[in-house]
Formats: sequence, structure tokens, C-alpha cells
Amino acid sequence: MISDAFDPQLLRAFVAVCRHGSLSRAADQAGRAQSALSTQIRRLERLTGQRLLHRTGRGVVPTTEGELFLSYASRILALGDTVAARLSERALAGTVRVGLSDDIAVAALPAALGRLRRACPGLQLEIFIDHGEALAERWREGGLDIAVGVVSSFDSDPLQVWTVELQWVCAIDEAPDAQAPLDLVVFAEPCAWRRVMFDTLAEAGRDFRVAFTSQNISAVVAAVESGLGVALLTPECIRLESMRTLAIGAPDAAPLTAVFGLFAATRQSEPLRRTVELLQASLHDLMRAPAP
Repeated sequence: MISDAFDPQLLRAFVAVCRHGSLSRAADQAGRAQSALSTQIRRLERLTGQRLLHRTGRGVVPTTEGELFLSYASRILALGDTVAARLSERALAGTVRVGLSDDIAVAALPAALGRLRRACPGLQLEIFIDHGEALAERWREGGLDIAVGVVSSFDSDPLQVWTVELQWVCAIDEAPDAQAPLDLVVFAEPCAWRRVMFDTLAEAGRDFRVAFTSQNISAVVAAVESGLGVALLTPECIRLESMRTLAIGAPDAAPLTAVFGLFAATRQSEPLRRTVELLQASLHDLMRAPAP
């Protein structure tokens, strides 16, 4: 049968020539010799018994029969790619334990994990969301395959790091009195940011007092929105409809920042490798996103 002889490589060669409108351009794109591509096209024409390409002064265009063949060839190749991809995705099975710091990427990374779960239904994801120190402790104990958190809390080398500029925020309708001690909403110890807040205010000669303490990011955000005080947060945690940013500290002081990292187990299974790749892509998008 003619269909048995339609090698996918022949179909890809014909589709490439039609898309480029030139044998030479298609050959250059594929890194092949033009003569080899011409041989494949002639073989297809012999198999079909039809003239598939018409040569013009500017290159080649498909004949009427070639246009019909191009439509079917494109559909055959697309279907083959789809089948291969779906079979590969469904072959992934196992469990990946992922820990996320609750103060960074609260939207982007869980969404990425959701896409991975839908694409690979055989993959079991165990998601742990906690504050930095607790997350790092779980990592040290071997309870996680992947972790995303503040680098200073971990004793391992991250696969990827990025810097986040921290922002002082208060409730949108609040105006802290510059002459009164500043009420602070802080994370409970141990917390690296807590010390940064205290040192910054001390250097600026600003009196302060701790008005609210919690280890939970949702509680900290709620306290700020309720007007209980000022907090230092990552851009992902700032709600513009209920918070506003403040300029605190010396005018010429460098921005306050935190360095986050993506950590992954050294020995990686295929499910773990795919999860890491997706998270790295999501972090790339996150780093390019503008701050509020």
C-alpha cells in the first residue's frame, strides 16, 4: 500500500519545503543538503504518482494535488506528535513532595503545579506550605524533594536564585504618625526579616513597638489590612486594593531585599525532573513580572 511507504521524515520534508517556499531555505533551516531534500520530494512524487510542487522564479509552491497532500501530511504529523506527548505524560507516575514558602509566589507556583498535575494525572503531588524556617527544617530532614524558600534558611546549594525587593506596607487608609512609635506587624521568631526591620528603624532613629506577631502570612496580611501596624512584605503578598507602600528609613538607603531559591534533591526521577523544569519556567516568568 502507498500509505505504508509514507515515512514521517518524508512528510516533514514536504511540509518544511511548503512552509518555507524554497528547497534551499528549508534545507538551511534543517541543516541538511538541498540535494537530499530534493531526493525526498521526488520520492514522494513517485509514491503518489502526482506532481506535488511547482517551481517558480521565487521558489516552489504546492500544486493542486500538493495542497491536498500538504493538508493531510500536516494533520498526520500533528496527530503523531500529540499521541507521543500524551503517552509520555501519562507514563509519568510516582510521588513528588514540594515545599513552598508561604511568603513568595503564592499564586504563580501553585498554578504551575496545578498544570503539571493535569498534564500528568499519574503523578502524585504532596504540597507543603509553611514559613521559611519550618520549610528548611523539613528539607534538612529529607521530607521534601523540592523546596522554594529563603536561601539563608537552607544549608544546601539552590538550583536557581532570585532577589525580591521587600516593601513596607500599611492599611490603605492609615497614615502612621511620624512623631509616635511605629506599630509593627512582624513574623514570629525565628525570622530574618524581623531583624532587618528592627535594624532599619534603629538606623533611621525611628522608635517602634511590636503590635502584632504571627508565623502565618495570612494573619500578617490581615493584621496590616486591619490597620494594626506596618509590615515588611514581598510584592506577591501586597494587596493594592487594601494596602499602600511606605518609604521608611534613610532616603539614600539601599532597598531591602530577600534572596529566594529553588532547591531540589540531587538524585532525580523523571517525575521530579519534570516538576523542577516546570517550576523553573514559572520562576522565570515570576522574575519578569513587574512589582506592584
